[in-house]
Formats: sequence, C-alpha cells, structure tokens
Amino acid sequence: MTEQRKRITWNRLGPILAALVAIVGTAYWASSSSAETARIVPPPVMDETAQAAATEVTVLAGGCFWGVQGVFQHVDGVISAVSGYAGGAGDTANYEMTSSGTTGHAESVQITFDPLRISYGRVLQIYFSVAHDPTELNRQGPDTGTQYRSAIFVETPEQARIAAAYIAQLNQEKVFPSAIVTTIEPGKQFYPAEAYHQDYLTLHPTLLYIAINDLPKIRALEQLFPDLYRPDPVLVAAAQPAK
Repeated sequence: MTEQRKRITWNRLGPILAALVAIVGTAYWASSSSAETARIVPPPVMDETAQAAATEVTVLAGGCFWGVQGVFQHVDGVISAVSGYAGGAGDTANYEMTSSGTTGHAESVQITFDPLRISYGRVLQIYFSVAHDPTELNRQGPDTGTQYRSAIFVETPEQARIAAAYIAQLNQEKVFPSAIVTTIEPGKQFYPAEAYHQDYLTLHPTLLYIAINDLPKIRALEQLFPDLYRPDPVLVAAAQPAK
C-alpha cells in the first residue's frame, strides 16, 4: 500500500470525531482476523552478555516502518529509532522505488540502543511480540510485497547467532500457530528514509491507517512490557541539530 493511499487526512474532522476514529480503529484492529495479534513471547534462551560499549545497533523490518519505528521509540533503553530501507542498493533506497517491491529493500528501522539497559535479545522479544506478526510472508496487515517482509538485518555474527537461535526456539516451542518466516540478512546497508516518514506515528495519531494498524501496538507494548515502556517517545526530530 502506497503512502498516498495510507495518508487519509482528517483536517475537516473535529477533534471529537478524530478520537472516535482512533477508538473504532482500535476495536477493528482487535477483532479483525487479518490484523496482527500481539502476544508476549518467551525471552530468548541465548542472549548477549552486557557489554561496556556505549551503544549497539540493529536493523529490523516488519511491515510498514511507521509502526515498527513507533514501537521502538517507546522502548526504554532505545537511543534512536530511524525509519529507512535495507536489503537493496543505495540508488533505489527511496520510497517510490521501494514501494514497487522490485528493489530488494524492505521498509526497516535502524535501532540504536544501550546494551546495559536493554539486551539484543530483549529487543528481539519486543519485535516478535508486538512490533509485527513474524508468520506473515511478504506482508503485514493490509500491506503486501517483499518490501514489507519480516527480516532481521544483523550487524554482527553474535547478533546472527542470537537471532537464529531465538527463531528456532520459538518455532520449537510452537509459540505461533504457524512457522516464523523472518529472514536473517547480514551485510546489508541501511539507508534513512525521507524526512516526512520520520516520527510518523507520533505526528499523525488520528490517521485511520495509524489508528487501526499501529496505535494498538503501542498499547500492547505498554501492557505486555511495562518495565520497558517509556511514555514519551525518543523522536528523530529531537535529535536533529537546530537550524
């Protein structure tokens, strides 16, 4: 689904109607058989040990990057979450070309986190629990195509080992009704998305697409991971230098 189709403006609606849209959207999300269903999955048996490094980076893809970015912006220990593209070449790393599904890119989020406050395994636990449905192949909710695939773009061999072991663990324990289709893709460059895609969930909370598909993920994060939930998101805009 293209951004033009998803971006339904509500400028003519009053704030009360906009709030009703969000409520109705959430109810639809919760009852729809095609919607992603949040569930808390077991923590990984294999995880990294706490390092003295100031930051660690991973790139995750799981459908439209608006929702994935929004989730991790509300996670304590996350320093930044930037929407972008990974899996393809630099000259095709833009929204229009990625939306064609022919570039190899997936809409992704680059997550920088403090490993002393949240481990890589816990980041993946949130990813599998509330950020997306890892059993949907080349789609998430209403969005279809390889650009919406479930993928972990690992930065180190250790991340690759932990991710592979975790997927095997969840499949063996049959946590989901069907097998996880998440791919592990090493050695892929991340390219930040256009500025108008950053902080999209925070900036457009009454957009119908956001209300139906993404706001319930934030509520699920708060309910399932209260120890890791931060009410004030860490925004990309706040990290930009003043002009």
